[in-house]
Amino acid sequence: MPSGEERGKLYSHTAFVTSVVFSPNGRLLASGSSDQTIRLWKMPLGEESHLLQGHTDEVLSVAFSPGGRLLASSSCDGTIRLWGIPSGKERGLLRGHEGNVLSLAFSPDGKLLASGSDDHTIRLWEIPSGKENNFLQGHEGGVWSVVFSPDGRLLASGSTDLSIRLWAVPEGLELITLAGGCYPLAFSPDGTLLASGSSDGTIILWGL
Repeated sequence: MPSGEERGKLYSHTAFVTSVVFSPNGRLLASGSSDQTIRLWKMPLGEESHLLQGHTDEVLSVAFSPGGRLLASSSCDGTIRLWGIPSGKERGLLRGHEGNVLSLAFSPDGKLLASGSDDHTIRLWEIPSGKENNFLQGHEGGVWSVVFSPDGRLLASGSTDLSIRLWAVPEGLELITLAGGCYPLAFSPDGTLLASGSSDGTIILWGL
């Protein structure tokens, strides 16, 4: 039975912490904040190892690549930044969205990065070049969740328009629209189910 014991508190951010994610090997924790910074923490002691600066507005999402060699961050400044791990050096600046970049997800093979924005679009970026690979339109609200299926062939997106859309990857073809769900989203490990959370307090399971 988990103890629920508090193991520590990490202090450095000066505003709301908007996103946290562990590296694939569990040795680092990345945190993004409304103070416009990202911080890297060594685990399990919680020692701060790097302060990543470059965004000019709130950081909304952070995501590690599957291999753990890159960290992506998105912001209300409309950009996505790529950071080398463990150096913490900026490796790329991705521009294209016309609004806040709300959500990020790497494909399972690490070759694509998906981003959702309040400009109602999703963009696919080639990694590590940062070249825009595809531009997905269909939502009528901000895209707060993007997630790849375990095999990387599907991308699910959840929006404030109260719809979930499934896209073929890398073609960007919209396959189906699911009404009644929203965000967050999660695929089952075998890719046969998609779970979505909703503002009415329910979770919907969708068969794929």
